[in-house]
Amino acid sequence: MRTVGAVVGGGLALLLVATGCGGRQDRAATDTGGEVTCQVAGDTRIGIATGNVGGVYYTMGNAFAEQISAATGGTVKATAAETGASVQNIQQLVAGTYGVAFSLADTAADAVNGTGAFDGRKQPVAALSRIHTNYTQVIARTSAGITDVASMRGKRVSTGSPRSGTEVIANRLLTAAGLDPATDIQAQRLDLTKTVDGIKDGSIDAFFWSGGLPTPNLTDLFTTSASSVRFVDITPLLPRMKQVNPVYEQGLIPAATYKLPADTPTIVVPNVLLVKDDLDANVACALTKALFDRKDQIAQASPAAAELAVTTARNTDPVPLHRGAAEALTLLGG
Repeated sequence: MRTVGAVVGGGLALLLVATGCGGRQDRAATDTGGEVTCQVAGDTRIGIATGNVGGVYYTMGNAFAEQISAATGGTVKATAAETGASVQNIQQLVAGTYGVAFSLADTAADAVNGTGAFDGRKQPVAALSRIHTNYTQVIARTSAGITDVASMRGKRVSTGSPRSGTEVIANRLLTAAGLDPATDIQAQRLDLTKTVDGIKDGSIDAFFWSGGLPTPNLTDLFTTSASSVRFVDITPLLPRMKQVNPVYEQGLIPAATYKLPADTPTIVVPNVLLVKDDLDANVACALTKALFDRKDQIAQASPAAAELAVTTARNTDPVPLHRGAAEALTLLGG
């Protein structure tokens, strides 16, 4: 059996997988630079790093994992895992714990540039594809008196899981609003499930979440507690956010997403699907083809997957597109 991280294709030597109480530690095979055929021989297993349960990364990652075997005739099998999301995903991807990782584009840009959480350490990652868009969803209890990010001073605010892309964006928004994330709020670094529970029981005043639409846990929140929560408009902070990273753009959460009276303006950022830059090109090609060949099936489980498009898949700058993915997109007409 071969594992990715430890994927071995075409004449590459088999890499052993060390398994211990700390979990699987995979190492990706080195790409030989030969012709890309998209054919993967043997039994290859892949771990996919997703995000919090109840978020789109998790639902889409599990759906993608289920479809990989069907798309590859069983030669590649995948398992999706819950994680803290973007920053943690990239760290564990590079360490070899997982072979594929979901990430926000701003965090991925930090990784390849060696900035932000990766200060001084450029990460050897490449993209399989640009995928769906993440919407920054900032929500407060109506009783908390929070009208904008600046008015979160002194409040109990969930900034997302530690080492998540949500935490990166939350801290940048707080800073853009003139707050010190470490001292000016009562920061709660909680995953999405605990965050939503905290909003419901009143132990949290507001929270940041970066995710696709709809996010299942937020659907539940607005279904059960719509009268006690509200979106916070963060778009006045967009100019300052773009100074940090030009990938940030203005977007709109349609009212129908959570059955609200009006659309909600917000800040959006694309997502990318990452692998190590030395992953066997045939495996990278097969994974990318599976993503698009099985798009409809993935979208049945995770509606955000409907946004997948071959025409925009290559838009991953500054993260380089893996050469195996580039070949797959060419075959797909992109």
